[in-house]
Amino acid sequence: MKLMENWLEHLLGKEWEVFPAGGATGEAYFAQKEGQKLFLKRNSSPFLAVLSAEGIVPKLVWTKRMENGDVITAQHWLSGRELKAKDMDGENVARLLHKIHSSKELLEMLKRMGKQPLTPHSVLDDLNQALKYEPYIFPEISQAVQYLEKNVQEVDFEDKVVCHCDINHNNWMLSDHQQLYLIDWDGAMIADPAIDLGPLLYSYIKEEDWGSWLSAYGLELTENMLKRMYWYVLAQAITSILWNKAKDNVKELGTGLTSLQVLLSKIHQEN
Repeated sequence: MKLMENWLEHLLGKEWEVFPAGGATGEAYFAQKEGQKLFLKRNSSPFLAVLSAEGIVPKLVWTKRMENGDVITAQHWLSGRELKAKDMDGENVARLLHKIHSSKELLEMLKRMGKQPLTPHSVLDDLNQALKYEPYIFPEISQAVQYLEKNVQEVDFEDKVVCHCDINHNNWMLSDHQQLYLIDWDGAMIADPAIDLGPLLYSYIKEEDWGSWLSAYGLELTENMLKRMYWYVLAQAITSILWNKAKDNVKELGTGLTSLQVLLSKIHQEN
């Protein structure tokens, strides 16, 4: 990592100070010089330029392709804060997510990048493939998979859009000027908008407020939307449990199983 910092300092010039920005990949850095601040990332998706043009992420300042093939992007360093869980019920969140899901420019860019639409069948196939290698399957997972298989045809939705696929409140940034951004687009997919809406509503919004939140987003809360959101939340809960089991994250695994049990208790409401 220190080698990369030195390399970036050489790229920018000696007057720039470079230091890691954290994160799981170790590909992100901050740089500053005389009041100027940049967020640097190695090998960001070309999708970033369109996101910047749409005002969804902080402004892209420049992109440089290096001799070794790496691409370095520089964005304005956002002066602001991450959203807290309690902030997620705001209309600004609903409006920005609607803007993302409605953007033809974002959709065309992902298609040009070769992204194939995510379908319920492909989600289910991936889950079943992962479960083949599990020596022990929790009963809750077996029950959840049975529900997914039983309802996979009913939740197929034709009008797929660009979805972020990780709407955790830590990925929402509010600038000091009250401009909201959604960052960390490495997992973006072309999918049913329910794949974003379900986790957001289930994680952050009181159930009695779902209708009003979706109204601010621009949708009516229908039985079909409820079923699609539930299906994807259930699928993501299984994925999270399998990931934590593989990583031996005991505490997170227990929390995930408890959450899955709560979700499964709602099945009778969906039938």
